[in-house]
Amino acid sequence: MDKYGIIGYPLGHSYSRGFFTDKFQKEGIDAQYLNFPIPSAEQLREVVVENPELRGLNVTLPYKQAVIPMLDELSDEAREIGAVNVIRVRRKNGIPFLKGFNSDIIGFMNSIRPLLKPNHRKALILGTGGASRAVRVGLERLGIDWTYVSRTPAKGRYTYEELTPEILQDYQVVVNCSPVGMYPNNDACPAIPYEALTPGHLLFDVVYNPEETLFMKRGAEQGAVVKNGLEMLYLQAVASWEFWNSEI
Repeated sequence: MDKYGIIGYPLGHSYSRGFFTDKFQKEGIDAQYLNFPIPSAEQLREVVVENPELRGLNVTLPYKQAVIPMLDELSDEAREIGAVNVIRVRRKNGIPFLKGFNSDIIGFMNSIRPLLKPNHRKALILGTGGASRAVRVGLERLGIDWTYVSRTPAKGRYTYEELTPEILQDYQVVVNCSPVGMYPNNDACPAIPYEALTPGHLLFDVVYNPEETLFMKRGAEQGAVVKNGLEMLYLQAVASWEFWNSEI
């Protein structure tokens, strides 16, 4: 039986196993999907060696960048983004060959595109991890200027302390790519001036557990359009399946 799975740490927040288990049952696919909560990205190769039936993996927090040095090849998009959330496993003479892809960009672009309005010309990206890299490239392809927001000062980005109502008026798309507000820390949210949000703002949270984060709730209270990462998850999961079973 073919195996697929997900690596990350911890994995209590992930819906991927349920999604693929349901897919396999509905479509009569003889396969199983497993969680591999590894405390170090360096254990990727161990997972592959110990599971010879493994054909593909998803990658979630905090390993989307850390796994790259352990891969044999990257897709063009994964190289451009600098993050991997899909690994295809092939074997030749018993030796694993791992290729990394990024399906986050597909999920993000197709999920946010229907919500975009003419005033959505500039976006703040909250967080600078692996998901934010896919969001950055996705926004560029959608013709939206972007700026990172981080707890750590750096050239060309804002810190949370620097955000003002005036900045929020200029940036009418806000994408949360940080884990702040993710289960089990449901009572947390990124520190932005929510009182400056308007019905013209669009807040997108890549977090999908809980389905309504505090970030989204506080945005909706100001009349902003809000969306979580659940559709993005489904869309990138569909793309993951295609990558695992393609020869590109």
